[in-house]
Amino acid sequence: MSSTRSTIKNGKDETEDLVEAIRPPSPPFHTTHAVRGVHAPSFSAFQPRDVKITSLNPVSHVSWSCDGRKLASVGIDKAVRLWSPEKSLETRTAVQYSSGHELEVDYVTWNPTHPELFCSSSQKDRKVVFWDARQSRPTQSYTHHLSPTQLNYSPDGKTLAMITSNHQLYFMTYGAKDGETKQEWSLMKRDATAASTATFNHVGDGLILSHWRSNTLMIMEYPSLTQLEQPAAHVGGCMAIALDPRGKYLASGGHDSIVDLFDTSEWIICNTITACEHSINGLSFSHDGEYIAIASQGSYIDICATETTLPIHRVQTLGPAPTVTWHPSKYVIAYCGQTKFREGVPQMAFFSLFGPGM
Repeated sequence: MSSTRSTIKNGKDETEDLVEAIRPPSPPFHTTHAVRGVHAPSFSAFQPRDVKITSLNPVSHVSWSCDGRKLASVGIDKAVRLWSPEKSLETRTAVQYSSGHELEVDYVTWNPTHPELFCSSSQKDRKVVFWDARQSRPTQSYTHHLSPTQLNYSPDGKTLAMITSNHQLYFMTYGAKDGETKQEWSLMKRDATAASTATFNHVGDGLILSHWRSNTLMIMEYPSLTQLEQPAAHVGGCMAIALDPRGKYLASGGHDSIVDLFDTSEWIICNTITACEHSINGLSFSHDGEYIAIASQGSYIDICATETTLPIHRVQTLGPAPTVTWHPSKYVIAYCGQTKFREGVPQMAFFSLFGPGM
């Protein structure tokens, strides 16, 4: 018989007291799926579809095209790989775009207005390269004096927010220069702004910035960059932000392993998610805003309900994921990373899909 035994005190099991002490409070009844008529997918019935690639480098980033038909991955070499998950995830079926970078590619993102246009960046060769998936060669290449680490398009696809390795924000814009007819991307001439992450609001007239050393967010008007709000967010700095597709919430995640949900009308924290045990790496809302996927330094992805903040499902991953992203119209997430080192077992780069069959 086990030596661990619960005791009875005042007619009540002490184990029950402990459970009640750690159980999170029930969410307001009006926020539940049942009341709002939301039918949650059977996440527990899904299995990850893993693509493993022998490499000393991890897959550092994955991104969906705006129509969800293509998935781009980067990180393990000098190429961008485009996959068509509806057809196949066989490595031989991926299309490689390798003529733009001389060194490893770190980041890739898609133009939100065109399903064939995307851009990639490399910290080592300091390039931002623009692509049309229908062509094998890049449409334009721009070499920066600093190392770009993150790229985010404005909603109209004509401005690019670029974060560099020294946590500075720059902007690139698309258009014709004075006296010219050819349209191309060029660096906007303005002073850099301190930031580690940056995302446009859904209209394009605002920016949300965070910094890994700051415990506050910065809400700014664009293009004036006038600061509107500076709400407190995380102890120890903010690592990731994501905007609800409905525009109702902004999620932020930090070193403190907490995800804060801000009401975007007043920029106050209206709820928190405490499902994770590790520093947050990436956040993504589902297409309808009902769920948020959380990547962290742990080998798992947490899927939580946005309105109730309750954990829905934990996806066990092959290693910590630096990023996670929902499909633009389906309950499918993509994530990536590298397997942890184990003696006698070579490390593998990976990217994975989790959700129903596409």
